[in-house]
Amino acid sequence: MLRRLVAEAEVEVARRRAREPEAVLAVKAASQPGTLDLAAALRGRRLRVIAECKASTPLLGVLAPNYRPGRCAAAYQAGGAAAISVLCQETSFGGSPEHLAAVRSEVTLPILRKDFIVSEHQLLEARAQGADAVLLIVAALTPLRLGELLASSRRLGLQALIEVHSAAEVETALSAGAALVGVNHRDLTTFQVDLGLSERLRPLVPDSVVLVAESGIHDAAAARRMRHAGVDAILVGEALMRAADPAQKLRELCV
Repeated sequence: MLRRLVAEAEVEVARRRAREPEAVLAVKAASQPGTLDLAAALRGRRLRVIAECKASTPLLGVLAPNYRPGRCAAAYQAGGAAAISVLCQETSFGGSPEHLAAVRSEVTLPILRKDFIVSEHQLLEARAQGADAVLLIVAALTPLRLGELLASSRRLGLQALIEVHSAAEVETALSAGAALVGVNHRDLTTFQVDLGLSERLRPLVPDSVVLVAESGIHDAAAARRMRHAGVDAILVGEALMRAADPAQKLRELCV
């Protein structure tokens, strides 16, 4: 599955690059105001929530038939989200880079482009559309490429949440200079979920690095478990997208 999603991202990048070259995106990116500080937004005594906007997933199919990312993000902000995550990959997640701009117009929170980032073109798109941060997945990149994309992100003023799924990947992320690390409880090869992963990897991450727990967090009990494990924030998508009242569901997760 991971290889398929990375291949999809590469195809989509090639298509969008032909439509909007990097030189054009660079001009748009330069015209954007300064980025918001995602890392600072995720620090605090209470567990912070990054609330995710996405239309569909490869596993579950369509989550929101009438998906409107701006309205979705506004509800999350009303419910107390610390930041908004937006899926832009079209083929498997029903997204678009333009969804970032739709969200930016509705919220004042930091925005994370949460995609399979494989190219500087995607970084420029993110900055041009109003994102403040991007996701970089260790399993999808060589250590060299991870370092290159992290450096490119920082040059654009974007923070990077570096996603890991093992102790070895934590070491790779920290060696690259990660300031934010996300532990994905879902194995991107098997798609099995293990909430204990954050508990096991927490001791490997310095307190100076923001730690985010991702995937499989559906209720307040799971959120409390993550808080007790010592993570700074959780990233929640499916549970919020399926909730009848996303703002109320989000309030339940802010433990």
